[in-house]
Amino acid sequence: MSPKKFIEIILRGISQIMLVNNVITGILFLIGIFYNSWLMGIGAIIGVLTGTFTAMLLKYNKNDIDNGLYGYNSTLVGLGIIYFFEFNVPSIIAVIVGATLSTIIMRSIRKTRLPAYTAPFIISTWILLVIILKFHIIPLKTIQTPTAENLEIIPAFFNGIGQVMFQENVITGIIFLIGLMVYSRISTLYAVVGSVTGIAIGFALSFPINMLNMGLFGFNGVLCGIVFSNKNWYNIKTALISIIISIFIIYGMINLSIMTLTSPFVLSTWLILIIKNLLKNKIKQYNIP
Repeated sequence: MSPKKFIEIILRGISQIMLVNNVITGILFLIGIFYNSWLMGIGAIIGVLTGTFTAMLLKYNKNDIDNGLYGYNSTLVGLGIIYFFEFNVPSIIAVIVGATLSTIIMRSIRKTRLPAYTAPFIISTWILLVIILKFHIIPLKTIQTPTAENLEIIPAFFNGIGQVMFQENVITGIIFLIGLMVYSRISTLYAVVGSVTGIAIGFALSFPINMLNMGLFGFNGVLCGIVFSNKNWYNIKTALISIIISIFIIYGMINLSIMTLTSPFVLSTWLILIIKNLLKNKIKQYNIP
């Protein structure tokens, strides 16, 4: 494999975090990450390299590898570990272990009827967090949650985009949005709807203002919007239902002190897909031959 081809696979893997298969988008996402945190940028690169190499060594489907499908969950693992823990040798090892695990889980889920989305990242990161915190393997990073009395709409909106990859930075959010726009203006609009809906519902129901400003009620909605956009304008109702469900899942999980990651996106999307499939089968039963 040529170096150019390999780099393209890596960049496609990074772009797939937002369900995109585009090299330019991958470049812009990486730029956005490095703009906010070069350490998280390194974590992302270690993650995507590990995931891709693991898939190659285990001889997974070549077309899936070429399209970056074994890169995005491992990238998120790299970002997540460096977000939660101090950057050191043990945390790098944790990234490699988690990225490898996410790749294996990805392969297992792809054998089922459900789309994997970011489930491999969620499962592998939850496992790592439990082990690391229980045995005090790596120092937990001090993450300060700022207090806030007023909703700051612009930061809240762009942070909602950036938090898809653990980035609380307005400029990074703008860069991510541009990267998404390179791929599809319609997907970008759905992402905008996802972030805005999270802010609107959260504010209307008096969710914590500081968390709204940080974009924590927006990023799952962003992914819900993108997944149902399908490059057309007709799925907005389905997208909105999924977004709204994800927001209430977030709120419930936070109150239960459960680390949400992107699980509200995956759960709400799976729920919608399962219901649609059940309804489709029900309609078939009543069709007259």
